[in-house]
Amino acid sequence: MARILAIDYGKKRIGIAVTDELQLIASGLTTVATPEIFDFLTTYLNDEKVVLFLVGEPKQMDYTASESEELIIPFVKKLKEVFPKIPIERVDERFTSKMAFQTMIDSGLKKKQRQNKALIDEISATIILQTYLSRKV
Repeated sequence: MARILAIDYGKKRIGIAVTDELQLIASGLTTVATPEIFDFLTTYLNDEKVVLFLVGEPKQMDYTASESEELIIPFVKKLKEVFPKIPIERVDERFTSKMAFQTMIDSGLKKKQRQNKALIDEISATIILQTYLSRKV
């Protein structure tokens, strides 16, 4: 089998998580500066087989699109153009940043480490991916 790759899109940084090849376990991979994302994905896809992109879908509490969705739509469009053979699904990402921060607290990270926004983005992508895997079962 191949991996599923999840993306937590941000204006400055993009958190990335992937599954194992059996698509059972979600793990944080890295955080990439937003302008470098397509170079990173091209390199990654040369080494690993990915069968699905998951892109976080920010929503308001009433399920309407949040303001940041305006930035994500062009990204998703370009993702489809650059990697047309890999399908893209959107996953509700409400509360993932809060859940990521709580995960950092629960794992015992010190306050200075919890201020690492890149780590929050990577954990958020992992939560998006784990949410998808939980629904898939």
